[in-house]
Amino acid sequence: MLTIGELASYAGVTVRAVRHYHAKGLLPEPERDHSGYRRYDATAMVEIIKIRTLAEAGIPLARVRELLQADEEEFAAAVADIDKRLRAEIWQRQRHREQIARLTSGDNLVLPPVVVEYLDRLRALGVDERIVQVERDGWIPLAARSPERVPEWMARKREQLADPQLVDFYLTLGQALDRADDDPRLVELADKLAAYITRMADERGENYVDDTDIEPPLVKLMDTLAFDTLPPARRLIEFLKERGWAGWTELKRVDPAPAAAGTWQKDTAAQRSGHYR
Repeated sequence: MLTIGELASYAGVTVRAVRHYHAKGLLPEPERDHSGYRRYDATAMVEIIKIRTLAEAGIPLARVRELLQADEEEFAAAVADIDKRLRAEIWQRQRHREQIARLTSGDNLVLPPVVVEYLDRLRALGVDERIVQVERDGWIPLAARSPERVPEWMARKREQLADPQLVDFYLTLGQALDRADDDPRLVELADKLAAYITRMADERGENYVDDTDIEPPLVKLMDTLAFDTLPPARRLIEFLKERGWAGWTELKRVDPAPAAAGTWQKDTAAQRSGHYR
């Protein structure tokens, strides 16, 4: 007969583990001797070794008792079920590891690789990092909402970036970020951008210019995000509306505002006269 300490030592567990097995109903508590100590026989040691082996295999203690009492067929079925669950957990943990690894990868955390490549391309072209951040923050909800459309949108973006005129638009906007709302570069930028958008719409169709098809509340939210990050963008949109295009996240062709012609002429005349300095 063994003391609880001897039993734990021979079975390769701790005394605390033996007491835990008692509490879980996995191991019957033996009678106490005349001194008040529990005494265990070899059967108890064998049972503890079985319990320990099953637990080390990843089987929850809640199911250990079931397996100890199962016949051969029931045991095999239970083990197969547990193995299926463990494989699912391993897959989930692998996903967690991949996500943790991406924490050090900046944009990769919340964006698909194709969008990250696009953002890196903007940086390589010399686009101001503030503009890149607005692009990134805008693509996060778009990619989350419509991941299946991201490859299509990115293919269009790559094609557009091959146009030097669009690249020049990005670079000019970057130069205007630290200037006042009435800076002539914004007027010049609005002229360039309106001409570019109109040409694309006429050549490729208006769906080529904008085909996001997202809900108005999300459009408004993304516009606000851009305007808060890039205040000159709001003024630029006002100029664009005078030139027949409205929106930032979602571009739409509109009739120029009634005062558009006069405003445009005023802005252009001011540039020529050197009023904006």
